[in-house]
Amino acid sequence: MSCRAGFVWESKQPFCRYIEDCGIPCEVVTPQILAAPFFRGMFSCLIIPTGFANPQYSKLLPALRASSGRIKTYLENGGNLLVFGAAIDKPDVYDWLPFSLTYRHDYQKRSVTCSSSCMAATLLEDFDNGCIECDGSFHGYAGTAAGSAEGIPLILEEKVGKGCVIVTSVHEYPSRSFLRHFCRSGTQTLF
Repeated sequence: MSCRAGFVWESKQPFCRYIEDCGIPCEVVTPQILAAPFFRGMFSCLIIPTGFANPQYSKLLPALRASSGRIKTYLENGGNLLVFGAAIDKPDVYDWLPFSLTYRHDYQKRSVTCSSSCMAATLLEDFDNGCIECDGSFHGYAGTAAGSAEGIPLILEEKVGKGCVIVTSVHEYPSRSFLRHFCRSGTQTLF
């Protein structure tokens, strides 16, 4: 199956190289392009890295909020979305997603357990799950957590239409096998 990742950030980052090294073509989607109503990229997955809501690192949050309707349509049509931690202590920074959750910034190493029945089960496959750096936790979420530490949700997985959203506060790159599977399982669809 054909796959293509959109890396949503201001500029190309080492994470893009990692995605490409996993055999997945990757295009940087800047905040200006993301929010532009004329933009028509075709992606099987969109990746939003850590720090997207912290103005010290990124100016992405206003563009995500402006694009919330397009993000929902993209997911409903089969695209996948991988979102990392916001890296700022503002509970409403995920209000652009098509479901509600609250984020609490709290950077620390944790012992993370992943549910084997979720797509996110292999997210940490390349790491020692007993000592994973995380930048926060999620609360006020109606679904089931795909990964947690001492009952605190750190990885969420939600189906939206034909697509899937994985939100994680894990402060590491996802495993190569997870990234390949996640990007290839999404339908290359118009954003």
